[in-house]
Amino acid sequence: MYTDINDEDENITPTNNSNLGTNSNAEKNPDEWVTGAEPMTGAQKSYLKTLSDEAGEEFNENLSQAEASKRIDELQHKTGRGLKK
Repeated sequence: MYTDINDEDENITPTNNSNLGTNSNAEKNPDEWVTGAEPMTGAQKSYLKTLSDEAGEEFNENLSQAEASKRIDELQHKTGRGLKK
């Protein structure tokens, strides 16, 4: 059976998931990501726009994947969205 792979699947942003092993990208600093310098993914852009709106902060659509990840972390802390309780 042939499976079509969507390019977007390869650019999923790592998240903090305790179920992943220690060699996972989820624990890697965004500055060390192989794709970190590439433009942010569609998923990052959408979530970052939502967080920016909620925080009342400017949305920059030209961030790299690594920059977007860091900005998402900042805005999650500011808004409380997406943080473990």
